[in-house]
Amino acid sequence: MIYPDTKLFIDGRWRPASGGATLPVFNPATGVEIGRVACASREDLDAALAAAQRGFEIWRDMLPIVRGKIMRQVAVLLRERAADIARLLTQEQGKPLAEAKAEIMAAADIIEWFADEGSRVYGRLVPSRRDHSIRQMVVRDPLGPVAAFTPWNFPINQLVLKLGPALAAGCSVIAKAAEETPAAPAALIAAFADAGLPAGVLGLVYGNPGEISSYLIVHPVIRKVTFTGSTGVGKQLAALAGAHMKRVTMELGGHAPVIVCEDADLDLAVKSTGFAKFRNAGQVCIAPTRFLVHDSVVQPFSEALSRYASGLIVGNGLEPQSEMGPLANPRRLEAMAEFVDDAQRQGGQLLAGGERLGTTGNFWAPTVLAEVPLSAKVFNEEPFGPIASIRSFKNLNDAIAEANRLPFGLAGYGFTESLKNADLLSRKVEVGMMWLNMPASTSPELPFGGIKDSGYGSEGGAEALEAYLNVRSIVVRNH
Repeated sequence: MIYPDTKLFIDGRWRPASGGATLPVFNPATGVEIGRVACASREDLDAALAAAQRGFEIWRDMLPIVRGKIMRQVAVLLRERAADIARLLTQEQGKPLAEAKAEIMAAADIIEWFADEGSRVYGRLVPSRRDHSIRQMVVRDPLGPVAAFTPWNFPINQLVLKLGPALAAGCSVIAKAAEETPAAPAALIAAFADAGLPAGVLGLVYGNPGEISSYLIVHPVIRKVTFTGSTGVGKQLAALAGAHMKRVTMELGGHAPVIVCEDADLDLAVKSTGFAKFRNAGQVCIAPTRFLVHDSVVQPFSEALSRYASGLIVGNGLEPQSEMGPLANPRRLEAMAEFVDDAQRQGGQLLAGGERLGTTGNFWAPTVLAEVPLSAKVFNEEPFGPIASIRSFKNLNDAIAEANRLPFGLAGYGFTESLKNADLLSRKVEVGMMWLNMPASTSPELPFGGIKDSGYGSEGGAEALEAYLNVRSIVVRNH
């Protein structure tokens, strides 16, 4: 599939930016420009806002079962087009084709689940304590137009996690997707349009992130803001939204701890965390990053994880043998080098990787560091790349304390065959999502989100819809 130039989608049609501005899109595996993406002007944003308001008034009044039928058709189209969309995604983002296709198929499942869940947005009747003639009702209504901001690491998945609950609840959405990866989100929006979504219900814009966010968030048309990205930017956007009484959902950065107990199945731990760590070249918000391993098993675990990392085939995601693709941009290469150099200066041992691969593209060798001190940068800041950092512990409570030391609280992992240890980990590790004896496994039915500085609100499960609904009480006295 030829990589296309990407336009804006406003009021049901594809259009260039009103001022004609564009940005280049690069293939991270080759460094070559492969296309252009339109950059929205203030005029374009005004048009998108006006369309979103009109679209909301149409979509809000449609029966949930009719909205669900359109969304289910989107899922059908995504599955039919998965192979072609995956090639676009891999060209602009870098991940192997198998991972790209899996992302699209998972997106179809999410849309399908929310299509049905939208028909289960219930109110309730509350008996009056004063008079039988008084009827007390609690109703839930769509909140209004939504501004959704999504990142480049999962350009379809992260957008669908916002579109699914928003559209199921009856809201319209203006999506601002990442300029680095514009074609895959555009293909997703095209599926919605082809499924019969009314004009204005869904818009797609690209451009200067700061200018677009500052304009959309404060605009009176927008009633809800949802963002996935770094903690620093998330705090700024949440503060801006709060100043204008806008409801927000924030899925922010993580620095996921992994606790491997002395009784863990090491083969399972290595296989599970190795897959989770190096998937999408480690550019995953829930990727395991801080490995806390019991003294008695730290050496065999470290050696096994190093063998796993060294055995991965790194290459262009379009090549079928590739198991890990490039990093998103050259800045990520610089960041990886800084993390590794800092850890080694402070006494950490490099067991695998630790260097750029080749001179073309943004390839970094899967890296394992051992005996990393707590003062090392990689144990305090999210690397967002293919680096696993290991240190040992003697007492499980000490490992839990270290897992909770940082302000992040998105995801965590634990490996143990003890029910007592599993219970302790599940209760005491301060994260929004915890996986025990397995890699990360998300599903539409479960909440997806963090606590502490990793954000608030959910982008999965029935809980996700609540953020897109107004709850109102209506009391009627019958004479």
